[in-house]
Amino acid sequence: MTDIAIARREGGMTALVRHARYVISENPVTGFAFALFLLIVLAAAFGPHLVPYDPLASDTAEALKAPSAHHWFGTDKYGRDLFSRVVVATRLDFFIAVASVVLVFLMGGLAGVAAGFFGGWTDRIVGRIADTIMAFPLFVLAMGIVAAMGNTVQNIVLATAIVNFPLYARIARAEANVRREAGFVEAARLSGNSDWRILTFQILPNVFPILVVQMSLTMGYAILNAAGLSFIGLGVRPPTPEWGIMVAEGASYMISGEWWNAFFPGGALMIAVFCFNLLGDGLRDMVDPRKRT
Repeated sequence: MTDIAIARREGGMTALVRHARYVISENPVTGFAFALFLLIVLAAAFGPHLVPYDPLASDTAEALKAPSAHHWFGTDKYGRDLFSRVVVATRLDFFIAVASVVLVFLMGGLAGVAAGFFGGWTDRIVGRIADTIMAFPLFVLAMGIVAAMGNTVQNIVLATAIVNFPLYARIARAEANVRREAGFVEAARLSGNSDWRILTFQILPNVFPILVVQMSLTMGYAILNAAGLSFIGLGVRPPTPEWGIMVAEGASYMISGEWWNAFFPGGALMIAVFCFNLLGDGLRDMVDPRKRT
């Protein structure tokens, strides 16, 4: 029986990989989004080891130099190489996006699934928490959390997860509420499965594809949220390379003609958000069992 179970698991993984390859090859936009995502991951993982200059090293003699063969993105007011800083900043922004998405999935997604499946007091408590958070403008709430707790990376991740809690909780609750009376759930219940087993092995796998799409979109919002907090001085502290800080530092030089200080960090920010938005549909097609053939 063990060999049969292992063979079935390997066959399922092979089918999933084959379906993923089919989705990427059949949809050029999805293929482009995954290629862009792979580039971002590589930059986050290996960028700090491959950049030509130390992102923190200043050289006043090279301050505010335009893009050239020596400095592809130019230099900032301290003479630091902007290309190196933009690439190195990818790791921090990507970490904030991934960590906040995983945290909000564990908080909001699982709470919403439990609320939709069990109903009653569970549903009321989760609903009141979501309503309380939604009563505040989300970015203002994130500002308040970071200002109160301190502008560290951990608090930025926590604030981003909290402001996204209602969205995940409501989506997961609605999907679980629809599926708790489905035929496959009733069959599992009649087979003697407990509610927690049904929730784990029947409800959650069917809600997960919808949450995966939302996770992709939320990663883009998490990067924007971190950049926005840094732009107003409540995010990551200088001189740490971060796209929002770099845009804020370069914005004052746009009028005087040093456009590259804000253009390239802002372009990296736009590309990352664009990538995560495009990634959502492709991920949905990959993980949704109803779309597999």
